[in-house]
Amino acid sequence: MNRREFVAAATAGTWAMAGSLPRSSAAEAAQPPVALGLIGCGWYGMVDVKAAFKVGGVQVSAICDVDSEHLASSADEIETLQGSRPQTVKHYKDLLEVPGLNAVIIATPPHWHALPFLAAVAKNLDIYCEKPLAYDIREARAMVDAARNRTNIIQIGFQRRQSPAFQKVREYIRQGNLGRVVQVDAQIHYTAGMWDATPQDPPTSLDWNLWCGPAPKLPYSPQIGHFAWRLEKTTGHGHLVDWGIHLIDATRYILGESMPRSVQASGGLYYFKDQITTPDILSVQFDFDTCPVHWRHRIWGAQEYAPETANGIFFYGEKGTVFAADNRWVILSQDRNQERIEYKADADMGTAHMAEFLEAVRTRKPAGCSIEEGYRSTTTVKLAMIAYDIGAKITWDEKTEQIVNNPAATALLKRPYRAPWKHPYQEKV
Repeated sequence: MNRREFVAAATAGTWAMAGSLPRSSAAEAAQPPVALGLIGCGWYGMVDVKAAFKVGGVQVSAICDVDSEHLASSADEIETLQGSRPQTVKHYKDLLEVPGLNAVIIATPPHWHALPFLAAVAKNLDIYCEKPLAYDIREARAMVDAARNRTNIIQIGFQRRQSPAFQKVREYIRQGNLGRVVQVDAQIHYTAGMWDATPQDPPTSLDWNLWCGPAPKLPYSPQIGHFAWRLEKTTGHGHLVDWGIHLIDATRYILGESMPRSVQASGGLYYFKDQITTPDILSVQFDFDTCPVHWRHRIWGAQEYAPETANGIFFYGEKGTVFAADNRWVILSQDRNQERIEYKADADMGTAHMAEFLEAVRTRKPAGCSIEEGYRSTTTVKLAMIAYDIGAKITWDEKTEQIVNNPAATALLKRPYRAPWKHPYQEKV
């Protein structure tokens, strides 16, 4: 299929199918609902729950959160949506003891992903876990090892894999329409909103010690608490790890890549100094087998000259260029006399990703975004932050899962846990 034929086929009504939800059969409708537990009732936890309700065939049996206000307001909303109130608990261990659970959604900040995940695997529960897979690379490895050779259905929250635009670009490139891909540029520029960074007492509803858990216990401020933890080094680890990871995962998915051979990064805190602890400007080069992938972000002053490309991926090939974003993709020919060809491809990616998970739970067939894929994308962006932290290019040996000849970087593969919590990864002797 040549470029023109591919484009013609792409316009023939295939867009809706690429992002559509599975059709429910009468047999499926007769099945008992999937009993869900929600670990982490903040903003995105409830986004995931509402996606599950859109798909249908679920009952949220129990929810947990370390903030009693989150817990109560989420229980109220779920009761309105499903007609019954879920059981509410503070600790994930208590939620996992609720009888009859089939699956859990883990939507805590990433420093609280590993321990609930491992406990849920041990309980033989199916798991929908938000990205990144873990806070550090060794936590993520422990999670992969725990899930190996088990029957748990696991879906990692890389919802952009459900984007019809990214799916079509993957097909377009694999059919050879760009020739050899020589370079990829990915970026998400935006202007971050700042919260109060003044140390203060936490809200009375929030158990701040438990919220911090195995991470360092910092003095509370709204800038490192709910939602704003994303730009705090000890919890979210910054814009690339929190939001940019979606485009790095999409790039890996489109190219069929695994992990980079080497990574180098530069940037710094130039505008939000003393307000956040991760770079507000960052440039990274990931050296994959296919080609180098460049990441850039700027989270201040992001009034773009071309805002339509502020969030997306450029694939530069021998025969042309493709730009891909969540809901559209653009073909740019090397022939300057040919017009750009742009297609829009709207989809409810979060609902589609949840639908894929729930379908896998019912059929016992693997979900689309496996824990191994979550591990590879998480490791990729965490290696970038390690390179940034030590100020040097690092080489990654994927086979041994070691950083080559750099003790300072190797020490950052696993961070110490705060007592009494214990890191789940045991070093190989």
